[in-house]
Amino acid sequence: MEEKGKKLGLWNIVGLGLGGAIGTGIFVLLGYGIAYTGRSISLVVAIGCFFMLLAYWYNLAMPSMFVMKGGDYSMKAMLFNPFMSGVSAWMILVNGLAMSSYAVALAQYLAIAIPSLQYYQSIVAFVAMTLFFLTTIKGSRFVTILENIVTIVLVVALALFVAFGIGKVDFGATFSSADGGFFHGGFTGFVSALAVMGWACQGTTMAPVSMAAVTKNPKRTIPLGIIVITCLLAVVYGAMGIVAGGVLPYAQTAGQNISVTAEAIFPNALYVFFVVGGGIGAIASSLLGGLGMFRYPLLQVARDGWLPSVFTKTDKNGYPYVIYLLFYIISIIPIVTGRSLDAIVSQVMIPTMLINIYMNLTCLTLPKKYPEQWAQRSIKMPLWFYNVCCVLGAFCAGVVAFNLFKDLTFNDAVFTVVIVAVMCVLTIVRLKQGAVKAEDLAAKKEEIVRQAIADTTADEAEAA
Repeated sequence: MEEKGKKLGLWNIVGLGLGGAIGTGIFVLLGYGIAYTGRSISLVVAIGCFFMLLAYWYNLAMPSMFVMKGGDYSMKAMLFNPFMSGVSAWMILVNGLAMSSYAVALAQYLAIAIPSLQYYQSIVAFVAMTLFFLTTIKGSRFVTILENIVTIVLVVALALFVAFGIGKVDFGATFSSADGGFFHGGFTGFVSALAVMGWACQGTTMAPVSMAAVTKNPKRTIPLGIIVITCLLAVVYGAMGIVAGGVLPYAQTAGQNISVTAEAIFPNALYVFFVVGGGIGAIASSLLGGLGMFRYPLLQVARDGWLPSVFTKTDKNGYPYVIYLLFYIISIIPIVTGRSLDAIVSQVMIPTMLINIYMNLTCLTLPKKYPEQWAQRSIKMPLWFYNVCCVLGAFCAGVVAFNLFKDLTFNDAVFTVVIVAVMCVLTIVRLKQGAVKAEDLAAKKEEIVRQAIADTTADEAEAA
């Protein structure tokens, strides 16, 4: 059952995607990037947006050829063998662990604005996660409208940060080796900063591709929206990097979040607004974007049999309440157990990047397998350029996975391996139980292709 209501246009998608992309990472990680590379952090984050777009290259390439209503899951089901399809399915549920990082970060920023909450952050995070999940009941359009409002407040806060800070930037120290100038840590430091900032720069493709079922002219709107989001994000992050790395001495900003710079450039009232509208707004928009992004892929996982049939239930408006309840339970596990959220993020990102390597390389086969859809793609590019992007995308994903894994503690590295092993075991079990049959997945893959082609044809006819 499809969700009822008006379909989303380009600027709905841009608002949802940009709000989801500007998240906690830029507020928390900029200081760590500065520690590696100094004032060239502005170049790092601008390049990082396109670097991570390549790491998720398949999310741009496939929607330009097909209308994929199952979002990321349908794209993977189309390209994977049965085993990899299962691993990818369970990975969608594992992503619920990362959702808790937004709620905890939200509690931390609220504690800055309201100091009396300092000792109740776990409770605040739990309540926040619960309330944000409840917003999903109203449907994707409601979430998108709420997301757009939050994004407007967020953009205002970031614009004020740049406007108040740019005049206080010490441009004379930009190339000074004594105070964290450009390429402070050399090429190695620049690459390390790029990897660290990958988490902050990765969200440009995720929310848009999940909304194909409720988007007007998705074959054109989604790829175009992704490109617009990436360009806007590069500008926003680049300007923030100039201010964050250039107002205060290197020693005061390296390893710190940008509230340190904000406190130095803002009068008190605007500083509070920045913490609330910027920090809290960014976190809220990321959480909303994430919850919207996983709706249709989660339901598709259940419908394909990786979970018992009860998880396919929806209400009269198409809201998949059972699978969302499971996703909610997974999302609050790190909150109630007090696990390290930095480790959780890495433990989600590493297997995701490994899957991305496979996906990006497999995209090399699409033009030959589907010549008609390749010829009618919405983003025109030479075949050689497309192939180069596929290979570069696999390389970028590999760089992120390697750098995240090498920085894990031994215990966290072991836990990451355990997560991957559990996903593999569950996949094998469901296949052996016959809950998911290899032949059914093969038929499903063909059905996804047929449906994508049919939806693309219908979409083009409607647009005409």
